[in-house]
Formats: sequence, structure tokens, C-alpha cells
Amino acid sequence: MPKKKSTKKTKNKKSSSKAKAKTTWPAGERNIFYRPNRLKYVRKMIKEDGCVFCRSAEIEMSAETLCVYKSKHSQIVLNKYPYNNGHLLVLPLIHSGNLLDLSIDQYNDLQSTLRIAIEAIQDVYQPHGFNIGMNHGATGGAGIPDHLHYHIIPRWNGDLNFLPLVADVKLVIETVETTYQKYADYFQKRSL
Repeated sequence: MPKKKSTKKTKNKKSSSKAKAKTTWPAGERNIFYRPNRLKYVRKMIKEDGCVFCRSAEIEMSAETLCVYKSKHSQIVLNKYPYNNGHLLVLPLIHSGNLLDLSIDQYNDLQSTLRIAIEAIQDVYQPHGFNIGMNHGATGGAGIPDHLHYHIIPRWNGDLNFLPLVADVKLVIETVETTYQKYADYFQKRSL
């Protein structure tokens, strides 16, 4: 007896996967994070006149300078392009790219200010941990090698996602303006 032809249509696996791909990528809805201003910074296309940190040291604390705290010899400023929410920089008021050029008083004040910044991050953001460090000199990776600065980056369990791996993009869920206001409020209450 001859075999009866099946009435079911079988799909070609190749055409099926192509059709599926066309319906989900790139036509599917997805979020896109645009930060074209960051490209100019990364590619060193933005040429600053003078030192951005020295300008911050010379004028009043403000959202424009991103400075949230000053001591006798040091200051705390937000990173304009943060690696994570709450990312702070701690730096001396004087223009120096060498830690050994600081006087003992300046060095001690810098370390005390570093501790104050860590306390502020802890109180405002309650992170699970921190990355704390200084890239000393251009060869050491400093983006602004002529003015020392510590990075303090709050970290949370699971705060990394796939974006840095596949797209060279880091998602930060809070604007710099929001972060500035949180720290400005914190340091204002702290000074009372």
C-alpha cells in the first residue's frame, strides 16, 4: 500500500530561523541609550582650558563644578561620566599629579576627605562594596594625569549586566543632577 502524503506542512529549519530573526531583531522594540557627549570626552575631542579640578577648587561649590564638599586642602566632586550611581572623586585643592608632592598636612587631609566621601556614599546609597583607587600618571591610566584624584565607585551585588561586554556601554540609572542633589543635601545636613 502506498504511503499517504502528510497534510502537515513541514517548515524548512533555515527559513524558519530567518523569519524568527526578522521579527525580533532589529525590528523588535528595544531601549537604546544615547550618550554622544561621552564619545567626545573618550576620544579626547573636548579640549578644556586649564584644569577642571582647579576651576572647581577656585570657585564656590555648585552643580556646575559638581563639587559637593571642600576641606582645608581637598574636595569631593562627582564624576561627570560615572561608572556607577554615586561615583565620587576625591582630590587635593592644589594642582599636582604626584602624590609625593603633597605636604604631610595636604596628604593627611586628602586621606580624611577620602574617608568622608566613603561615609557619604555609604549613608546615601548603602552599597554592598566599593572600588577605591587612584590611577597615578598617564601611564597608570589617569584620565587627568596632572591633578591627582581618587575614584570611589559604589558597587552592589549583581550591578553588572551584559551591556559592558557586548556593547561597550555602562548603564547608570541616575542622572548626574540627581546624584549631585543627593550629595548636596547630605553635606548640607552634615554641616549643621
